[in-house]
Amino acid sequence: MKPNNYYSFLIILSTAAFLAGCGAPTDKSAQLKKLKEQQISLTKEIAALEKVVAVANPDSTAVKSKEVVTVELTPRKFDKYVQTQGAVESIDNIVISAKTAGVVTNVYVREGDVLVKGQTLAQIDNSLMIKAIDELKSGLELSKTVYDRQKNLWDQKIGTEVQYLQAKNNKESLEKKLATLQEQLDMTKIKSLISGVVDHVDAKVGQNTAPGTPAFRVINNNDLKISAKVSEAYISVIKKGNKSLISFPDNDKKIQAQVSFVARNIDPLSRSFIVEIKLPSSAELRPNMSSVVKVIFASVQGALCVPVNVVQEINGEKIVYVAESNGKQLIARKRVVKIDGVYDNFAQVVSGLAAGDKVITFGYQGLNDGEFIKI
Repeated sequence: MKPNNYYSFLIILSTAAFLAGCGAPTDKSAQLKKLKEQQISLTKEIAALEKVVAVANPDSTAVKSKEVVTVELTPRKFDKYVQTQGAVESIDNIVISAKTAGVVTNVYVREGDVLVKGQTLAQIDNSLMIKAIDELKSGLELSKTVYDRQKNLWDQKIGTEVQYLQAKNNKESLEKKLATLQEQLDMTKIKSLISGVVDHVDAKVGQNTAPGTPAFRVINNNDLKISAKVSEAYISVIKKGNKSLISFPDNDKKIQAQVSFVARNIDPLSRSFIVEIKLPSSAELRPNMSSVVKVIFASVQGALCVPVNVVQEINGEKIVYVAESNGKQLIARKRVVKIDGVYDNFAQVVSGLAAGDKVITFGYQGLNDGEFIKI
């Protein structure tokens, strides 16, 4: 029997069965069940006949083929990484305060000013200190004169040794007091401890300040780092020197760097450890700027990777469909695969596929093993 005549026979048979069922006073549920069974049986027979027709006549229009898109599988480098959130920190990001209490009499810098280490930022009232130093200097001059005379007399064996020693002690004592007062006078200047840029000024003329009270913030962007927390599950694979990819959502900047520090301590609350990555100097980066950090802990050369969306899970198995040639026709073949890691929307396949396989990446939904396809 020819295929077209066979199809007509099946249709007539189905119609007759349906009309006979409608005329008989039987249960409708039983009729529906019987028709569904007949439909399943007919579908299988049609599929079998289509395969027979395809082999006998590959160019037959009776063969239905589903359109798909394929990608040939080629070995490539596959990076395994852990992704986390990080923040930019400046190693030289300090708050400067006064070394002594007093009233601010002068502020010499503003936000944005570039500084060098040791530069004076503000002055605290030192008028009483200057007067005390002037008085001490006068007394020191007198003590030096007395000492010089006592020394000359003592060198000539005139006078007593006690007089000489008293004059010497008095002079040296005043010199030490003067040095102490000069150090205290220098403490009335608020100085920058690092070179950098003034980020914030809290000190104001006429305002009282004291040690520990913020007066200035100075930042040096030449020494930056990323600080991020990583789950303790990766404590054994994250090492100093690991390659890292850092992206900044705020300015679309991307940087490659290396892990410069891995903490040994694990936070008992977050169950994570600190990872630091040293950054190159950049005017575009700011302290506390958020970032996305990918720390690469393994690189596989010659890996076979497929888009993760083409991997289907059916009955506990991971399935990928590939296109295979069957004479002049293409058919879809189901492959059971084993996956080892998913990164950047790609899955590494460790078994079930080989280089050169044409993986179906579009139209794979609803495919059956052995179904005819066209690209």
